[in-house]
Amino acid sequence: MEEINPENKGGNKNRNKMPRFNLTWLYVAIAIALGWLFFNSGDDDGGNASKNVTYTEFKQYVELGYANKIVASKDEGTVRMFVKPEHIRDVFKSGVKQTGKQPFVQAEYPSADKLDEFITKQQELKNFTGELSYKKSDSTFLQILWNLGPLIFIILIWMLIMRNMGSGVSGMGGIFNVGRSKARLVEKGTENESKVTFKDVAGQASAKQEVQEIVEFLKNPKKFTDLGGKIPKGALLVGPPGTGKTLLAKAVAGEADVPFFSMSGSDFVEMFVGVGASRVRDLFRQAKEKAPCIIFIDEIDAVGRARSRGAAMGANDERESTLNQLLTEMDGFGTNSGVIILAATNRADVLDKALLRAGRFDRQIHVDLPDLNERKEVFHVHLKPLKIDESVDVDLLARQTPGFSGADIANVCNEAALIAARHGKSAVTKDDFISAVDRIVGGLEKKTKVMTAEEKRTIALHEAGHATISWNLRYANPLIKVTIVPRGRALGAAWYLPEERQITTKEQMLDEMCATLGGRAAEELFTGQISSGAMNDLERVTKQAYGMIAYMGMSDRLPNLCYYNNDEYSWQRPYSEATAQLIDEEVKRMISEQYERAKALLTEKKDGHHALADLLVEREVIFAEDVEEIFGKRPWVSRTEELLS
Repeated sequence: MEEINPENKGGNKNRNKMPRFNLTWLYVAIAIALGWLFFNSGDDDGGNASKNVTYTEFKQYVELGYANKIVASKDEGTVRMFVKPEHIRDVFKSGVKQTGKQPFVQAEYPSADKLDEFITKQQELKNFTGELSYKKSDSTFLQILWNLGPLIFIILIWMLIMRNMGSGVSGMGGIFNVGRSKARLVEKGTENESKVTFKDVAGQASAKQEVQEIVEFLKNPKKFTDLGGKIPKGALLVGPPGTGKTLLAKAVAGEADVPFFSMSGSDFVEMFVGVGASRVRDLFRQAKEKAPCIIFIDEIDAVGRARSRGAAMGANDERESTLNQLLTEMDGFGTNSGVIILAATNRADVLDKALLRAGRFDRQIHVDLPDLNERKEVFHVHLKPLKIDESVDVDLLARQTPGFSGADIANVCNEAALIAARHGKSAVTKDDFISAVDRIVGGLEKKTKVMTAEEKRTIALHEAGHATISWNLRYANPLIKVTIVPRGRALGAAWYLPEERQITTKEQMLDEMCATLGGRAAEELFTGQISSGAMNDLERVTKQAYGMIAYMGMSDRLPNLCYYNNDEYSWQRPYSEATAQLIDEEVKRMISEQYERAKALLTEKKDGHHALADLLVEREVIFAEDVEEIFGKRPWVSRTEELLS
C-alpha cells in the first residue's frame, strides 16, 4: 500500500487547486491572434498617425511641398504620402508627439500612369524631391481572412456553444445529453444519502413488511435462492395520494446497502421524439453497472398508461414508444439480474396490463389510508417535534380525522403549531388541534361575514335539523359539534365522527341519507320556505343514491345489477335508455322516501329541535354534550367508540 506523506498534503492541495486546462482558452487565444492579424497585417505605420484624403487633396499636399516620401500599392490602388516633419501641423493640426515621426495621408489614385505623370511633373517643378516607389501588397492572408473570417467565427462560436450545452453548463442539461436519464442516485456514504428509515414510517405495517422483505432480498439473497426462490423483479406501490408511497421508497433508500435510482414518470416525457425510450435505456444501463440496485419510478402512470386501441399520434405515440421500451427493459430478452424496480401510483386502474403482469411487477403493495390505530401512530410521529400541552388527547385526534392520510395528519400538526404561535402560546393545546382540523376540513372561519337575524335563524334551523336526525337514527354518524359560524363557502356545518366500516349495508346508507336531508326538511317544516343552503347536501345525496342503485344493486326494481364501466375509451353507457329512465325513477323514489322520513322524525322531535336551534343562535357553536342534555343519551354506541373504549 502506498504511504502518504503528511508533509506533502499541502502540495497535493496546491496541485488540486491548479486551474485545469479548458479548450475554451484555446478558442479565446485563436480569436485574439486572428484579431491582431486582422488589424496589423500589412501595416508598417509603427504607431504613426494616418489620414484618408481624396486624390485631389493628395495632389494639393504634393504641390505645396509637404511630401517627404510617396509609396503606392498597385494591388490596393492606394497611395501614401509621408509628411515632412515641418509640415505635420499644417496637415494634422497637431504636433509630432501626437502623430509620430512619420505620419501619412492615404488616397485612392485613378491609375498608375496618371500618378507617374503627376509625380514626374512635381519633381520637375521641385515641389517633390523624393521618389515614387511601388510595393506589392502583403495582405494575401488578410484577404483570405476577410473572405473566410465570418465563416470561421461562426464555426468557432457554434463549437463553443455545442461544447457548453453538451457538458451541461449553467444547468442546461445539454442538447447532447437530452437522451440521458435524469435519475437521482442515492447511495450510502455519499452526500445524497437518504436519512429516512423504516422507523420514520408509522402505520402501514403490511406494506412496510413487504417493502422490508425486498431490502432483505438484496442484503441476503442466498437465504432465498438456496430454497430455489427468485428475487422479485418489481413491486408496485398503489394507494391514494398522501398515504406514504414515496416515503416508503425513501425508507428503502435509507435502509438498503445498495445504490438507489430515483426519478419521476414525467422525467421520461420530452418534446423530442425518441428521448423517452433513450432515457429508459440509459437508466437501466446505469442500473446494470451498479447492480445489485433499486430503481424507483414515482407516478409511473405518467408513462405507463394503457396503450390506445387506435393509431396514436404526436405525444401519445411518443409515450407509447417509451412504455414499450420500459416493458422490454423490465422483462425482455436482456437480463436485469440484481435490479429491482419499485414504482408508485395512485391510478393503478389506468396502467397498461402488460406492465402489471407477473415478471415485471411481481407484487402490488396496497398502501391504503390509515385506520384508527394507524392514525394514532402517525400522530405520535408528527407530534414528536412539537411542544404539546397535557390536554392533547391523541385518541380524540385520531377519532376526529377519519379518512385523513399521513400527509393530512402532518398538515394538521403543522397548522395546530401555527395557530398556537399566532395566539402567543408556549405549547400547542387540544383546542389548537381541533381548530386545525376544522380549518383543514371546513376552511377558514369568516366571523366578519354579515348576516341578518332571519338568515342566522334559518341556518340554525338547518344545522339543528342535521343534528336532530343524526342523533336519533341508529346508523347515522355520531355528532361532535354544530356551528353556524361561516367557514369557507359553508354558512354552517355539523361535525361528525364517521364509523370506519369495511362494508356498508343499505340500512346504514339510508340513515346517512336521511340525516343529510335533515337540513332541507327542517327549513321547509319550520320556515315554510326552502333555500340554497342545502345545495351541497342535495349533491351528496344524489350521488349516493345513483351509486346505490346503478353500481351496488340496492334497488327493488333493479336488484343485483352493476352498471359500473371501467373502460376509459368507451363513450357508451352500459345500459339502455329504458334502464336509464328506470334508474332515474328509483333515485327520485329513494330520495323522496328519506326526505319524508326526515320530516316525520323532525315533527316528532319538534321541541328538542327548536331548543337546539335557539341554543345555536345564542352560542353559535354547540357540542355533543349540549345535544345530549336536550335529547338524552344516545342509545347506540358506534364501532369507533367501541374500539377506543
